[in-house]
Amino acid sequence: MRLLPLFMLLAVVPAFAQAPALDDGRTRAIAAGYKALTLCSAHFNAGRSPAQVEALELRGIYPDYEAQVHALQASVDAQARTVSVAFDPALPPRIAAWRPNLGCAQLPVGADTKAIAALPRFDTRTPDLDGEPWPRGERDALGTARGDAAALQQAVAAAFDSPKFGDGTATTGVVVLQDGRIVAERYRDGFGPHVAQRTWSVAKSLAGAVIGVAVREGVIDPAQPAPVPEWQRPGDPRAAITLEQLLRMSSGLYSDTAGNRTDALYFGGGTVAEAATGWPLQATPGTRFRYANNDIVLAIHALRARSGDDARALARPYTDLFWPLGMTRTHAETDWQGGFVLSSQVWSTARDLARFGLLLQDDGVFAGRRLLPEGWVRAATTPSGPQPADRDFGYGATLWLLQRSPGVPADAFAALGNRGQIVAVVPSRKIVIVRRGEDPAGKKFDEAAFVAAVLAALD
Repeated sequence: MRLLPLFMLLAVVPAFAQAPALDDGRTRAIAAGYKALTLCSAHFNAGRSPAQVEALELRGIYPDYEAQVHALQASVDAQARTVSVAFDPALPPRIAAWRPNLGCAQLPVGADTKAIAALPRFDTRTPDLDGEPWPRGERDALGTARGDAAALQQAVAAAFDSPKFGDGTATTGVVVLQDGRIVAERYRDGFGPHVAQRTWSVAKSLAGAVIGVAVREGVIDPAQPAPVPEWQRPGDPRAAITLEQLLRMSSGLYSDTAGNRTDALYFGGGTVAEAATGWPLQATPGTRFRYANNDIVLAIHALRARSGDDARALARPYTDLFWPLGMTRTHAETDWQGGFVLSSQVWSTARDLARFGLLLQDDGVFAGRRLLPEGWVRAATTPSGPQPADRDFGYGATLWLLQRSPGVPADAFAALGNRGQIVAVVPSRKIVIVRRGEDPAGKKFDEAAFVAAVLAALD
C-alpha cells in the first residue's frame, strides 16, 4: 500500500480536529469545555464540590489549557444540573448538562441552553443493589487477607504517603481483592467507596467488555469489518478495517496525535460521528500498533450502528455490563448526539472497577452468570499482531499485558488510564488491584512496581 506524505495527510484530516494554536479562540473554547465538563461530571456524578474539583481534578491537566481553565469562571446551576463557562463575549458559554445514568454531555460551541432539551436520555431507574451480598451489592464485602497483612497495608500506604511508586503523584483510592473479597481499601480525603472519578482510558477496557457481551449475543462479529456507517461508500478502503483491529489498536488510521489527545471530541463539543470517522489510512490495517482513542470510539460507534436502535444502544453499557456487575455508580457519558465517548469519558468508583476486575479474573463469569463469551478474556489478553515498541507492557484487545514486569505473574494484565488509573488482574492468584489517582501531567505512578508490592504481600 502506498502511504500518503504527511503534508497530504494533513490536507485531508478533519480541519476541526487538528491541534489548535495555543493562542487562538479555539483553544479557549476547548479550555472552557474542559472546565465545564469536568466540573459537571465530578459534581453531579460524584458529589464533589466545585472547590474540591478546582483544587484537584482541574490541577495538573494538559499544559495547553491549564492557565486558561483556571482563569475562566464557571457557573454551576444545581437545579438545572448544568455547568457553564463563558469564554467569548460574542458566543454563548460552553455548557455541560447532566442526565440520569448518562452523566454529563457538552453542548457544541455556540449552542445555548435551549439545546439541552434535545440531548439523548436514558432515564430507566438505576437498580438499588447495595443491600445484596458482595460483589453485586455492598453487604459482606470485606475479607481477611492471606499473607502478610502488615506488608499489604504498608504497600497500600506507600501509594498515598511516600514517593516509592511515583514522586508528586496523587493517589485517591486503592482497593485490593483476594478470592473475591476486599482485603485492603483506603481513600484520600474527599473520596470514598461511592465517589466516582473519570476512568480515562480504563474506559477502553469497559468498551471491550460491552462489545464482548454483544459478540456473545450474536449482534456483531469482531473478525468482520467494523460497520462504521461513514465508511460504506464504494471505494473507501477503511471499510475493510475489522472490529478486532480497532480493539487491538491496529487500524492503520492516521490521527494528529497518538494516544489520549482527541481534544475536539473530549472537550471541544465535537461528536463521535464528526471527530472519529474522518481520519484517513496511514498504514495497512493490522500492520502497525498505534495507541489511539479513535479506534475504541469507532468500535463503539460501529456497535451502535449495528444495533440499529439508538434507545438500545444507549442502554447497552448499563443493562448488558454495569448493572449485572453491580456497577450502579458508573456513568458512561455521550456526546450531544448520543455517541458514547467510551475511550475515556466514564465515571466510576474504585469498588465498581474492582467488580469489573472480578469479571475479567473469572473469564467473563460474574456471580455465576456468564456475560462474556467463553475464552474472550484469554483472547483479549493474548498479543496478536503488532505490539507497542515504546513500553514494557504488551497489548491485547483493550487490555495491557504485564507479563514482562518483575514480580508479576505471566498471566497478569491491566486496564490503565491517564492520571494513574489502574485495574490490575492476576487470575492465577485470584487477585484484583485497583488504584485511582489524579496524578498531574508529567508525574508517573509506577503501576508494575505497585502491583508487584501488593502481590508480594499476599499468598
